[in-house]
Amino acid sequence: MKNIVITGSTSGIGYGLADSFLSLGCSITISGRSQKKLARIVNILANKYEPSHVFGYPCDVTHYDQVQALWDAVKAHFGNIDIWINNAGVGHPETAIWSYSPDQIKEVVDTNLIGAIYGSVVALKGMLGQGYGGIYNMEGLGSSGPIIRGIALYGTTKSALTYLTRSMVKETQGTPILIGGLRPGVVATKLITEQYDGRPEEWERSKRILNILADRVETVTPWLAKKVLANNKNGVNIVWLTRFKVLRRFLIAPFHKRKVFD
Repeated sequence: MKNIVITGSTSGIGYGLADSFLSLGCSITISGRSQKKLARIVNILANKYEPSHVFGYPCDVTHYDQVQALWDAVKAHFGNIDIWINNAGVGHPETAIWSYSPDQIKEVVDTNLIGAIYGSVVALKGMLGQGYGGIYNMEGLGSSGPIIRGIALYGTTKSALTYLTRSMVKETQGTPILIGGLRPGVVATKLITEQYDGRPEEWERSKRILNILADRVETVTPWLAKKVLANNKNGVNIVWLTRFKVLRRFLIAPFHKRKVFD
């Protein structure tokens, strides 16, 4: 049975991954900034699966000491950590670069990038000490593909995260640690819908393309979880929305209408 830590797992893809790993017999640590929300999610999953397989611990990944405390708490509770997934992230509405506020820049960079660096440092130290483990970074828009207008801040953090992942792969060669990247594609979460806050007309126009490309959390995360558990190679990118899949969806779009967003 694998013991897995997922940062930012009280909602969205993180929650979907937690649910998927639990369905595969793993033990999961749920983590998030809100103690109230964390307790509610832990209760939901504990009622759905074996309660002893679900552990919750609050953590704001922008604080190194809290990330270290998360590792220490899970280690004390389960005895070991097999897989650590840096998933915590925040988005922002489509915004011109010159309109970003200092607070907005700090929140996105601190959560998406600094938080992943903190998680990677803590998990690498711990896993090298125990002699095994796997670390996966949740990549996204900016990790590969075209540049999207208005999402420069978010995309920059994800681009940097890809560099971090590749660096970790290189620096862990010859060790028992596996490093990988997770690319879930376009997933129907608030990270997408929040981009169009206050712009209902643009949202209606964008839904046509998004309904071709996007998938629901419950479609993507079971596949990702199985791929993570089956992986035994360092440096793997686990990609859901491949170029072939994108091309196929556009080719069949006139004949098969997908409705991911209402």
